[in-house]
Amino acid sequence: MVQPVRKAVFPVAGLGTRFLPATKVMPKEMLPIVDKPLIQYALEEAKEAGIEEFVLVTGRGKNLMEDHFDHAYELEAILEERGRGEDLDAVLRMTPDPGRMSYTRQRRPLGLGHAIWCARQFIAGEPFAVLLPDDLVQAAPGCLKQMMAAYREVGGNVVAVEDVPREQTNRYGILDIDSDDGRLAQARGLVEKPDPASAPSTLSIIGRYILQPEVFEHLDKHEKGAGGEIQLTDAMAKTIGDVPFHGLRFDGRRFDCGTKIGFVSANVAFAAARDDLNGDIREVLKTVL
Repeated sequence: MVQPVRKAVFPVAGLGTRFLPATKVMPKEMLPIVDKPLIQYALEEAKEAGIEEFVLVTGRGKNLMEDHFDHAYELEAILEERGRGEDLDAVLRMTPDPGRMSYTRQRRPLGLGHAIWCARQFIAGEPFAVLLPDDLVQAAPGCLKQMMAAYREVGGNVVAVEDVPREQTNRYGILDIDSDDGRLAQARGLVEKPDPASAPSTLSIIGRYILQPEVFEHLDKHEKGAGGEIQLTDAMAKTIGDVPFHGLRFDGRRFDCGTKIGFVSANVAFAAARDDLNGDIREVLKTVL
């Protein structure tokens, strides 16, 4: 029986320079997809999957996220006074129970592996999930919930994967596949951002992970990899052989909201999936295009 996953880490310390000037003051994770910020989608996905405790690895200028997940007493009082119960429920739903959300700072941008390492005390020797809010997945059930089901089957480390065009392998962590049944691929190795000519496959890791605490044994060494950064992929690769490692082809659609086209596409797709906006957004698109 595998140990349950109760905790999740959200690395949110990035500067979001691709979205300047919008992100000069506002964290990129607070950019809205329709009417909810990216970070809220990530936390809701984690909660749906059974996650009980959340830690945000933040940086300078990220205090707005802490305020977002806190009570706004004046706003709540006004909404209640005006009888706007639906809006009040929407505000209250995003507030975690006391003691369930923690924050820690990544003081220097040393890579994703370093950001995860900054949360080591919070994890305290348990398996844990990692969600990158930039990767927004439209799926039912959510991507992490699908991964939890796979994790209960195989244990070890489980990552969400999708096939990418070979010319794009140098943007992702790529699996070196040992076996593959079309749903779950067992990896014998991982390569961070390989050149397309030498990539062992086109199966790429997206921003969803279920990891065993053994990964910290390698992150503790602060070894630099691609781009001179401490890479999470490198640390995960070093656990293979000691810890089973599988990639799950999830059912759903991923949007890379770290890019402008991915962000705009996500807004359209999520609006089109809502009963209150579906017809209007289609008519607007016809007019605009």
